[in-house]
Amino acid sequence: MMKPHNRISYSISTIAFALFFLAACTAKVPSTSVESDALPCIYPDYIDVTIPVNIAPLTFQLDEEADEMVARYAFGDDEIVCSGKMQPSLSKWRNITSKASGKAIQVDVYARHGSEWTHFKPFQIFVSPDSIDPWLSYRLIPPSFIGFESLTISQRCLEDYDERVIYDNMLCNEETNGQCINCHSYQQYDPRRMQFHARQNHGGTIITYDGEIKKVNMQNDSLLSAGVYPAWHPSLKIIAYSTDKTFQRFHTHDRNKIEVYDSASDLIVYDVEHNEVMNVDKEPGVYEVFPFWAPDGKSLYYCRAYLEPRDSSRNADNETIARIKELKYNIYRKSFDPENRTFGPRELVFAADSMGCSAVLPRISPDGRYLLFTMSAYGYFFIWHHDADLWLMDLQTGEARPLNEANSPDTESYHTWSSNGRWIVFSSRRDDGVFTRPFFTHVTADGQATKPFELPAADPNDHRTFMRCYNIPELMRGPVSITPQTFADVLKGDGTKVKFVNRLSK
Repeated sequence: MMKPHNRISYSISTIAFALFFLAACTAKVPSTSVESDALPCIYPDYIDVTIPVNIAPLTFQLDEEADEMVARYAFGDDEIVCSGKMQPSLSKWRNITSKASGKAIQVDVYARHGSEWTHFKPFQIFVSPDSIDPWLSYRLIPPSFIGFESLTISQRCLEDYDERVIYDNMLCNEETNGQCINCHSYQQYDPRRMQFHARQNHGGTIITYDGEIKKVNMQNDSLLSAGVYPAWHPSLKIIAYSTDKTFQRFHTHDRNKIEVYDSASDLIVYDVEHNEVMNVDKEPGVYEVFPFWAPDGKSLYYCRAYLEPRDSSRNADNETIARIKELKYNIYRKSFDPENRTFGPRELVFAADSMGCSAVLPRISPDGRYLLFTMSAYGYFFIWHHDADLWLMDLQTGEARPLNEANSPDTESYHTWSSNGRWIVFSSRRDDGVFTRPFFTHVTADGQATKPFELPAADPNDHRTFMRCYNIPELMRGPVSITPQTFADVLKGDGTKVKFVNRLSK
């Protein structure tokens, strides 16, 4: 089994964790201590968070100077006590969370300075009976502006710490020819129905469907580019994409140092079974990105922006560079007839430009009620926009608001719903402003979110020492079973060329 860069193998880490647990979690709560009115400073911050009943053990460490720490998880007559770092065993954690389902675990933290112990103000961890999909996939990439060779699509079991590589970018890299993989996506959280895209060397789109795997060459004279930013239809074997001429540039006098943008982009749909592709929304001077299907499959949401040309001496690329802060995306949708495979007229859903902002990444909750998106001052690639926040729109009432319960002073960007609609996972730079890491928040039926918690790790310091960004977190019902080498072998072959049509076959 292949593992991500800079990570020890799971079997070794499991043994080390077990040995550490035997030493650390046989501790006792201090018999005497001084009471404090202050909450402990811990990392990760799990104070008063809400977690799924099936999540992996929450580990943490004291994030302030002390000679020793002892912590206790308690519910009823059950308790877990650890010293040094709070690292519960999987069996004890599952026992206490199953009993506390629908209620709260109390957490007590003690710190020793010299011979005196301090007992901090206790806090709670609320255990929701709402489970979360057991697997999460993401890209692991250095926080570099240009480096992408050392890159994997990886998957992690959220019920423990098992992490595996789906595909390693280096498998198709050659001495003078590099490759970049991106945009992994699944139909209805099903790991057997997956796609991802490779650019440059051995470029193409990999699509797997119920055991079959193929490489598609989506380059066509009638399309701007191959498909990016995919969205599977919930029931049909079709995928919506945008086609983009994408560039990146650097700001010299702006907190957002990097800007990724399009000089042109359109909306397309690809039929996996018939190998057909058609344009859905294409208009000169208009940018269409980030499609996403409604759960019933009868609407396609996407983002659209327009820049009226002003300087005929500039090409499209230079025009966008000069006016990037004028680029404001709104959210639209088109109705879709699954029987006839036809689209209706464009309909405005959310006008971000009327607020002087730009809205992207529309994601609809599985019950069809809520539209989750990200909003920033301009543009569409918000992972480097420090002002980017999550917003939630009630599609029944049309009311939209910032999801302040989950937002932070730094970047919130890519996000997705759990299959039961009770959890959101999103990328955030809230820890240090540099690395994106996955955070989770619980969402009630009336659209209220809880304080987010960071992806648990066997060692609570793992994220601080692992020099990779987690990009594009996607939840899954299980792991991808196809091996990285199998993907590489298919990528090294020729891709099937798509057929451009004006209307998809029925």
